[in-house]
Amino acid sequence: MANITAAIRMYYFAYASNLKRTQMAERVPGAKVRFAATLPGYRLVFGGYSRHWGGGTANLQASHGDKVMGGVYEITEQELAKLDEYEGYPSAYKHITLTVYPDMGRPVEAIAFIRPGQVAENKPSPEYLACIRQGYRDWGLV
Repeated sequence: MANITAAIRMYYFAYASNLKRTQMAERVPGAKVRFAATLPGYRLVFGGYSRHWGGGTANLQASHGDKVMGGVYEITEQELAKLDEYEGYPSAYKHITLTVYPDMGRPVEAIAFIRPGQVAENKPSPEYLACIRQGYRDWGLV
């Protein structure tokens, strides 16, 4: 009898450049687009510096009364490992499990990347913002 193990799948909440579906398709071809969702109790901030993007990068910061819109992909552990490489895990970003709320349906737990600690705010590059804006359009968030 063959040993068949199904890949463990999880939800990944994208709130920055990985919202852009073409970028995610290049980085993680097997990621499945699932639904747009809202993350309450956080706000989107930009800080640090990315040589790749030439400016600050997005991060989640706890903030009562605020919310962050994003997209949820379904990925495997192996696909998360690929994203880890792009996101600088575990040195730059860490994993966090959050509860996100689809427009329709029940809340779900999803993994997101967050830069821990205080990071000086830094303006993002126009190219980075354009990538995020395209992601918002891809998910119908604007």
